[in-house]
Amino acid sequence: MASDDVQLRRYEFKKALQELSELRGRGTELISLYIPPDKQISDVVQYLREEYSTSSNIKSKSTRKNVLSAIESIMSRLKYFKQPPETGLVFFVGHVATRGDQTEMYTKIIEPPEPIQTFIYKCDSQFHLEPLMSQLEAKEMYGLIVIDRKEATVGFLKGTNIVVVSNEQSLVPSKHHQGGQSSRRYERLIEIAAHEFFKKVGDIANNAFMPVIKDLKAVFIGGPGATKEYFFERDYLRNEIKQKVKDLFDIGYTDETGLRELVAKASESIKDMQISRERDLVNRFLQEIKKPDGGLAVYGEAAVRQALEAKALDTVLLSEGLNKRKYVYKCPACGSEKEFVKRPDEVPTCAADGSVMSLEREDDLVEIIYNLADASGARVEMISADSEEGTLLLRAFGGIAGILRYIPKESQMQSVQGQ
Repeated sequence: MASDDVQLRRYEFKKALQELSELRGRGTELISLYIPPDKQISDVVQYLREEYSTSSNIKSKSTRKNVLSAIESIMSRLKYFKQPPETGLVFFVGHVATRGDQTEMYTKIIEPPEPIQTFIYKCDSQFHLEPLMSQLEAKEMYGLIVIDRKEATVGFLKGTNIVVVSNEQSLVPSKHHQGGQSSRRYERLIEIAAHEFFKKVGDIANNAFMPVIKDLKAVFIGGPGATKEYFFERDYLRNEIKQKVKDLFDIGYTDETGLRELVAKASESIKDMQISRERDLVNRFLQEIKKPDGGLAVYGEAAVRQALEAKALDTVLLSEGLNKRKYVYKCPACGSEKEFVKRPDEVPTCAADGSVMSLEREDDLVEIIYNLADASGARVEMISADSEEGTLLLRAFGGIAGILRYIPKESQMQSVQGQ
């Protein structure tokens, strides 16, 4: 599967889960059904028949009616499947609350990106999403340790998101002589305190990293001076973790800022990290936009769509935080259309004859851009909103930008840059 297709499927999966998380039922009448790939459809249907019989005894008339109709809907749709897809199948069906006391039937069928492990049937006032939410978590994971004698911080890099596990302050005294004690005894006390601190940090890292050791691509250690080498070379970390240590870096801080500095240093040397790839893409765009004539950079929805229609774009950068829809209304009399970036408060009327327009379609902006890019041969890159570069793309450029193959002629496209 092409990289663009994978990114689009992930985006659509994430969007579907967001939509499902906001839905509620009037009672316990929303059904979540998880079918693993090795589960026989006939066994699922038999299970649903038994649930149908049990649900016939629900006291509330409206809840009983809605649950039974949801089960019937699932069984009717299962007739179209001889067996579950490779990753399984998930049904979300039930009457969701709308306005006032009204409800409407809702159905969503999802083929998850990763295999479903367990058969689940749940009937509740909201949909059961936890097994799918876990599939959204970034699979690219690195362990992070920054340390000196005064402070240490342990964390993870998950995709482009830095997660702090623990920040520890040491009780190691400074090395200058105090209190009239003998110099050798004082130095020994310092080394004992340092050893205890390093042992504590090692235990924190071991407890954090060992449960996910198979998923850790690498571990990075950073800090000022030689402390990081001492910590790594001694037995504070378990051997399984030490074998994962990719590199040690000189950095100036040992708090959360130090973790960010460590990630920046590591991403310069390891180019296949997701955060490194995203940083390089955004920096390439920024280098173009800094040129006196705007270079090959474009940004904003109008400019990017225009460049795609002119087949002039090489790469499109879309923020995962981009959440925009297009509402297209059509006049039933003359066929003219109006496009809105948000649903209008009042139904629009046709400027030509005053006819009330009807909602023709509702489109997701990301999917619109993907379709245009596919037609023009442009590459689409989804940029996380967690990294500094991703935050900049979303806040400063509206979450949508592009890098041109060439500067189009004015006849193809009018003033693309900076629109």
